[in-house]
Amino acid sequence: MLANKNQEAKKWQMYIIGLIIILTIFLKLYYTFYLPKLTIKVNDKTFNVLMANNMKTWEKGLGGRKNLGKYDGMLFVFPEIKQHVFIMRGMQFPIDIIWFKNGLIVDIAPNISPEPGKADEEFTLYPARDASDRVLELSAGSVEKFNLKIGDKLEILR
Repeated sequence: MLANKNQEAKKWQMYIIGLIIILTIFLKLYYTFYLPKLTIKVNDKTFNVLMANNMKTWEKGLGGRKNLGKYDGMLFVFPEIKQHVFIMRGMQFPIDIIWFKNGLIVDIAPNISPEPGKADEEFTLYPARDASDRVLELSAGSVEKFNLKIGDKLEILR
């Protein structure tokens, strides 16, 4: 009788350990690829954006998407101010790229077209004129449409 209880207890322990392992893997994957949503404001225009804030999301960016869907763009948030160079890996639509340093626009690359079929070493590099800590990708034409310019302020609303 005691042996049966021990076997039953061990079986439950194994189920619980298995469940914890599965849950841990799920949460790790979820938070690796999950894109938080933000509302930001630049030059009195409000944008609803996805946020890329880790290596996996920085590398993927908007690549693989056919369009922005219900969002206006993607804000890349980096831990330090330095030169952040962008390429159009996996992009299927044109974008405007806007670099910020300490909350102010320091450079703009408008109307950047996708480069399908290129290998990583063949992509055009898009560096900014200055170091940055935030980079915003919007659909092509947004810079002109909303009159965004160097010196405009970025506000993160939520």
